[in-house]
Amino acid sequence: MKYYIIAGEASGDLHGSNLIKELKKLDPSTSVRCWGGDLMAAAGGDLVRHYKDLAFMGFAEVLMNLRTIFRNLDFCKQDILQYRPDALILIDYPGFNMRIAKWARGQGLRIFYYISPQVWAWKEGRVRQIRETVDKMLVILPFETAFYQKWNYDVEYVGHPLVEVIDRFRADHSVSAVSPAPSAAPPFPRFSKPVVALLPGSRRQEILKKLPIMLEVSRFFPDFQFVVAQAPGQEPAFYDSLLAPYPNVSSVCNQTYALLLQAQAACVTSGTATLETALFGVPEIVCYKGSTISYQIARRLIRVKYISLVNLIMDKLVVKELIQDDLTPENLRRELDDLLHNDNRRRQLQEDYRALKELLSKGGHASANAAASILQFMTRR
Repeated sequence: MKYYIIAGEASGDLHGSNLIKELKKLDPSTSVRCWGGDLMAAAGGDLVRHYKDLAFMGFAEVLMNLRTIFRNLDFCKQDILQYRPDALILIDYPGFNMRIAKWARGQGLRIFYYISPQVWAWKEGRVRQIRETVDKMLVILPFETAFYQKWNYDVEYVGHPLVEVIDRFRADHSVSAVSPAPSAAPPFPRFSKPVVALLPGSRRQEILKKLPIMLEVSRFFPDFQFVVAQAPGQEPAFYDSLLAPYPNVSSVCNQTYALLLQAQAACVTSGTATLETALFGVPEIVCYKGSTISYQIARRLIRVKYISLVNLIMDKLVVKELIQDDLTPENLRRELDDLLHNDNRRRQLQEDYRALKELLSKGGHASANAAASILQFMTRR
């Protein structure tokens, strides 16, 4: 089988690489041409475009790069026609992939979508286009099945790919002195005090909103080492100036999983990081704070009960969410103190985390489930 896979972000490159490996296990003759990154290329994909050349974040940046985006769309269509794949596999990245799907349907291509756009949070109307253009939607969040059923569209839940990623990391790493990091990896961080991880996000604006509050809380816990997970896109000097007044705060870069492996608790901005933290079994507080205008717009556009994936998946308040005006040093101090010192709270969290992982595992790993579903669909038609 020949597949053309399109992923436009680092997470898509990771999950796409695991999907390629599983497709090749099931069918050694599998050939893949792809948009993604180094991981997909290492897995055997013929890389056409790197996601680093595709990521335009924010309204203004998208507008400034419209010409490049349209050129990429045109090139992608021509490249697909020249390659003549048996099927097209789209991974998240909806702004680009939804346009490609609509065009590809007109070309008579079979189309799979692995990792649904978050249409359940906003832009529900996109479901109509998905239903009209995508042959098979493979979703990674359990509640997405019921959401799509509401629109009379059958999708398949395959489990969440982060489960296998984190399981593999935990198996390959140890905080013990006799298990150093692999030689190709950065030095494994070691800390002399119990660790509280701070994951303030990746964009400068959101970091400046939330990190100062997280840092201020460190003053109340002198016996703990607070460690900031730096975003790869930010310069170390940006963090140095913020961290300088706090003696028990340090930082790591490209070591977030190693940090979570050792953390006693974490303060985490909303997003996929909340789920990663839970899968590492780390008690967490979810922190969100934006500009007043952005927050008011988001409240009106986004229709979800919770902002963290952990709570959305479990459909209950598993982890505390401190949102906008509730995110204050005093509130964060009180919640963090409870996480660190309330044994009953920690035990309940671990029970909920185990239930979460079981729900996301679906009897196996998402990439293997997705590959099997794709191949079964291709061979029966």
